[in-house]
Amino acid sequence: MVVSVTVTTIFECPLERAFRTPMLCDISKVHTGYGVMPKVTHCTDDAHWGRPGHGKKVFAAPSLTQKGGFISVDRVVERIENAYWKIEVSDFQSWMLGFHRFVGEWTTTALGPDRTRVVYTYSLHSDTPLLYPLNWIFAKVFWKRYMKRILENVRTMASDSEPYQYA
Repeated sequence: MVVSVTVTTIFECPLERAFRTPMLCDISKVHTGYGVMPKVTHCTDDAHWGRPGHGKKVFAAPSLTQKGGFISVDRVVERIENAYWKIEVSDFQSWMLGFHRFVGEWTTTALGPDRTRVVYTYSLHSDTPLLYPLNWIFAKVFWKRYMKRILENVRTMASDSEPYQYA
């Protein structure tokens, strides 16, 4: 089963900032933790992050559901400059309610010189039919709230011209 959640907003910043900030800035400032989701602390094996076909190992602080340390692998599936990112999060190191991968998409459209529409979508993939009702509730309630928090973190970083960590 695949459950998708989409959040749309407007960023008051140039297209390039809205496009690059969520993927090329420090991820620990994007994924700051929420409820059962742990705060990301750092990444390794990220020398080529931002380029399609390359990934990074993600590490997090301890939380109620995870012991901390290495938690998953992020991979860039597709990048269309100033328009679209597609990433995959997989290789989860703890049980994730039967989910085996998440696919994130970040689409940006210029509406003006300092105004950009952002469409943020996550598709959560599960392969445990018994958990499908719980998966749907998790995605539509908790994950959607988490995505809105991420959007606000990215909005702040883009507005503040946060330096890029990756090229």
